[in-house]
Amino acid sequence: MFQNFLKWATFAFPLWALAASVLALYRPAAFTWFTGLLITLGLGAIMLSMGLTLEVDDFKRVARRPRLIVLGVALQYVVMPALGWTVAWAMGLPPPLAVGLILVSCCPGGVASNVISYIALADVPLSVSMTAVSTLLSAIMTPALTVVYASSRVDVPATGLLIDTVQVVILPIVLGLTLRRYARRVTERALPFAPLAAVLLITMIVASIIGANREDILQSGGRLIAAVFLLHVGGFLLGYSLALLLRSGILSARTISVEVGMQNSGLGVVLATQNFPDPLVAVPSAISSLFHSLIGSVLAGLWRASRLRAGPPELDRVGAPPQVPTI
Repeated sequence: MFQNFLKWATFAFPLWALAASVLALYRPAAFTWFTGLLITLGLGAIMLSMGLTLEVDDFKRVARRPRLIVLGVALQYVVMPALGWTVAWAMGLPPPLAVGLILVSCCPGGVASNVISYIALADVPLSVSMTAVSTLLSAIMTPALTVVYASSRVDVPATGLLIDTVQVVILPIVLGLTLRRYARRVTERALPFAPLAAVLLITMIVASIIGANREDILQSGGRLIAAVFLLHVGGFLLGYSLALLLRSGILSARTISVEVGMQNSGLGVVLATQNFPDPLVAVPSAISSLFHSLIGSVLAGLWRASRLRAGPPELDRVGAPPQVPTI
């Protein structure tokens, strides 16, 4: 009975994210305390929970398929920035909001994509690998692409970004793998709670960003909301379609779709507030953090149900059927 509750609570991620975001608009103080170091620690805890579900052999399998990592990261930095510019132009957004939309579209894959891939029973090691690689490359790619598409200069602290990546992604994953290998009894006891813990932490981060930008979001109107929605829907759709077109296999295509469609919106908020005087530039990133979580969660539910019906062997016809974590 308790196991069923944990599963239900985990898969209700879209409901928690939506409810917390709505509450953050009315009661920002309920979530805005969760900021700064708490967000960094929260992201680290999320990655630790993902690391607990993985085995070293999972990454060895991914290392044998570098083409998929290159494909996912390439689509991340080709599809999304071009889509961000196109949507901003088509929707006629004012300059600050247009720059903000382009900025978030040029950010690397979000850590939440690993959780969505986990819930979807997709390829979690591939997702984690793509997130890590795209984040490392963001020190160069994010400012360069923002300059190209937004004609504005964005300074990214490369050293700080690298340190944050190691702290939030690499170290927790290594710790999780180590615990899984050398403290299996402890891991087995904690594992049932890991997905729900990750979901709750992501919900807190999303609500915190929404609450901190409440006034700007309420004043931005439906046009910006529609633009952010189109950006992420297009990212998921194009990521999936192009990955299939390039013969990645269905399971890998789903993983790449999630990685392309979900951005590191928290990074977008930080870059916007530190590099642009107009506070409106940060608003698209705040809205993005909610929308990509909702869209990704809906897809995760659909894809999980599809995989459970079909079974692993029929899903990915490129290489051996991947081993995926089970809640």
